[in-house]
Amino acid sequence: MLIRMSCPLVRDKMSEYDPDKKYQPLKIPGRQPSQASGDVRPPAQIQITLADIDKVITRISDFFCEIEYEPFPVAESSQPVAKSHKIEPPVKDEIRDLFYRMRDIARQSRSVFTDYSRFYDRRVQQDSAAVFYQQAVLMKDFADDYPDQVPFSSYFPYYQMLGYEQLRTYFTWRTGVRNGIVKPTSLSYVFLYIYELLNNVGADSPEDGLDKLVSLWTAFRAFDRSLDKYVLRWFKDYHIYYHLPHTFKDFIEKHNLAEYYPRLADPDDSFNLFCALSKYDIRKSVFFTDETRKLITGCFDFVIERVRQDFAAAGIPFDDALFRPIKKLKPWRPFKDALFYPWFEQPDRRVIFSENELYLCSKNEWTFSTILTTEKGRLFISYLLKQMESVLRKVTKYKFKLVANINLVNPETLSRLTRSGLSIDKIIESAVSDFYRETTKTVVTVNHDALARIRQEALLTQEALIVEDPVELNTSAPTSLPLPAPLPASDQSLFADPADTEPAPAPDSWENLKDVLSERELQALAVILRGADLKRFADDNNIMLEVLVDGINEKAMDFIGDNLLDDELTIYADYKNLVKGMVE
Repeated sequence: MLIRMSCPLVRDKMSEYDPDKKYQPLKIPGRQPSQASGDVRPPAQIQITLADIDKVITRISDFFCEIEYEPFPVAESSQPVAKSHKIEPPVKDEIRDLFYRMRDIARQSRSVFTDYSRFYDRRVQQDSAAVFYQQAVLMKDFADDYPDQVPFSSYFPYYQMLGYEQLRTYFTWRTGVRNGIVKPTSLSYVFLYIYELLNNVGADSPEDGLDKLVSLWTAFRAFDRSLDKYVLRWFKDYHIYYHLPHTFKDFIEKHNLAEYYPRLADPDDSFNLFCALSKYDIRKSVFFTDETRKLITGCFDFVIERVRQDFAAAGIPFDDALFRPIKKLKPWRPFKDALFYPWFEQPDRRVIFSENELYLCSKNEWTFSTILTTEKGRLFISYLLKQMESVLRKVTKYKFKLVANINLVNPETLSRLTRSGLSIDKIIESAVSDFYRETTKTVVTVNHDALARIRQEALLTQEALIVEDPVELNTSAPTSLPLPAPLPASDQSLFADPADTEPAPAPDSWENLKDVLSERELQALAVILRGADLKRFADDNNIMLEVLVDGINEKAMDFIGDNLLDDELTIYADYKNLVKGMVE
């Protein structure tokens, strides 16, 4: 039974409420125990008079509008009995459950850093990256079709920061991107997806991850170009960290990105890198032209690979023999300013990215330093390039010969190679010859059907030419035939035996070079031979040192096909005696 009372007196007393009045507490009487069992029972009946209500309202400050009382149902045992209510199970939300499991990964993390404001702390970044990677792997195959668009903005975003609706929004956008539909959205969602690709989550391989990263960057630039500041830098890190089948230079050329990497277009093992480190720059040779560029660079790649293989077989690390760090190695973390977890266990390796960048991986930890080529290394590279060009000139029958003196190589290097059973001059000569033979060989394909048709046509022609009745021969004295007129001298060479003709003697290149060198340039060569100060000689003659040296080398290129002076303004050892003959 339910008793409801609404009393006008209560309303009247409310209007008399005084906020400054001091009220005394009113004790509520307790329930009386049963005399038989001692159990506390609710009163069976309550009688309330208006006087009682007036007294209560006067003593307390709460406002009452209704008073409800419902007696407890009493069973035969005189004990209160609670009413039974059926509890309906909640509706199962599989997506929400998945998000709960994802968040549990962060809750189970042992990280002691829970303050996100300390994200710039290196330890905080490492712990956050580890949690992010585990969560990303869990969610890598999840697809969604949430109809709403809830924005999100934060530096260094990751899943733990997103609410339910934001997570639904992000995974719906990601599903569209994976299906080739890139729509404008909050930039933080885009960075979240880029972090996944940098960790190769949702990619079949590093190559696939790079392709998806390029595709996203290219498409989203139509909406926002602020990605360039980070993604262009991460492209480079991607090629350092992941061992890709192509070079960074190939990647730049494929996507027309040379303007963004003016100093990084020549990665390790590149032709330009070795030319920059060498004392002999083949790019300045008269043999290096637009027509021979492809041949020379292709030959270089072939020779370097052959040298590496032979060195490795002899137990000599090629890169270690040439390059040294210039200072103490510093720790290097790929993909700076991104949530990246070093998930990829890779072997120890060395990446020479340019002439100023050396990256080392040891036990999956990366370090960085600028590099320095030792003097022995520079001499070795110089000989390698010069010997390669010398053999290549020979096999291509170039008009000018070039001599590479093995004494350019440091004696200690030669001694070590000899002890290892390596002959660097023979390795280079063999590699160049093999490369040129493979490059210029003619591939003949025989079409057997066409050959059979030619045979059939030849048989038909033969049958048509057969004469059945033999012609009677004339046995009389032969008539004298006139002798052919003598051929002009210009046509006689077409039939002459090459052995009976002598080639015209080649002009003396060194005599011609001496004739074109000015008196001042010859004096400069004499100064160098005496070991005197060439700079002082140039100043005394009112000529810039660079102009003087370039003039000598340019004329030498025209007549002997090589420079006379190296970068240190000394005459190459191969040409010293010949230069002495010119100036004496």
